[in-house]
Amino acid sequence: MSIPVNAISRKGTGFLVLLFSFCLVGMIVVSASMGYMQIGLTEIVGMVAGELGGGGVCVERLDATLRTIVMEVRLPRILTCAAVGGALSISGVLFQGILLNPLADPYTLGVSAGAAFGACVAILLSLGSTLVPVPLFAFAGACSTLLFVMFLSYTGKNRTSAFSSNSLILSGIIVAAILSAGISFMKYVADEQVSVIIFWLMGSFASKTWSDVVLTLCFLVGGLGISLFYARDLNLVSLGERSASSLGVDTGRVTLILLVTGSLLAAVSVSVSGIIGFVGLLVPHMVRLVSGPDNRKLIPLSMLMGAILLLGADTITRAVLPHEIPIGVLTALMGGPVFCWIFKRSQRN
Repeated sequence: MSIPVNAISRKGTGFLVLLFSFCLVGMIVVSASMGYMQIGLTEIVGMVAGELGGGGVCVERLDATLRTIVMEVRLPRILTCAAVGGALSISGVLFQGILLNPLADPYTLGVSAGAAFGACVAILLSLGSTLVPVPLFAFAGACSTLLFVMFLSYTGKNRTSAFSSNSLILSGIIVAAILSAGISFMKYVADEQVSVIIFWLMGSFASKTWSDVVLTLCFLVGGLGISLFYARDLNLVSLGERSASSLGVDTGRVTLILLVTGSLLAAVSVSVSGIIGFVGLLVPHMVRLVSGPDNRKLIPLSMLMGAILLLGADTITRAVLPHEIPIGVLTALMGGPVFCWIFKRSQRN
């Protein structure tokens, strides 16, 4: 008896999810063992297992310094990095599906520029240490930018086409250009804070805490759930507005929900880590080579692949290179050539 093609597809997707999940867990353990002080893999596993089990003899036997290094320094940074990579990748999938543009990424609508503007204001006025932290300013700037872009692109002619892809992209470019000019002006007038502004703009996961882990994971889980719920509708939206509407999809409602979801994922990522490019743009194209264009497969696999790639890049810059460089610089140097290769390959095909 032959097996249905859909069943084979589901089994293949499940296998890929398990494989990527196994690779991610392995990457987390290996990354936690690497650094200025090398720690054995068995010690890492035993320490984490003991903590998850509520402590015990295996944890008490470990050196207190090693436990502090792993549980309070390395793991919060590693888990935050993985969550940000997954969030940026999901956001990239959503934007490319909504805007019908293969070059769209989480920063197309100016969300990153808004976050950077908010962070620069906080740093320039020295508000981060007195009132509220810089990431909160960055998140507020990103959300405000999203609302303004939606206001500019809203046509209001009818409910199904209230937000067109062309108007959203153009509005995002306009707002990002204005905010970039404002950031340049703030860097010009800043004195001692200019180095802090530049370092934040290049992205970094240094000094992350468990509160950052909880924040990013909460947004990631919520964004993943919403994205998977509307994955079938996103497949139909990708066929075009007229085709999707004829198949019973409320394109205006789906576009608005997924647009806000992708923007919030990008906003919280930028607010926590700074600007990290090419992850949301590159990862969906890489995963499509394996999974195809079906967003029900593409979204979870892109999340896992984005977490693996960004964590690998952060591990290189933290534990392999002689001096740590901003993660945004490394992702741009690594992602640019790879994306050029994928782009030329797609043209030949």
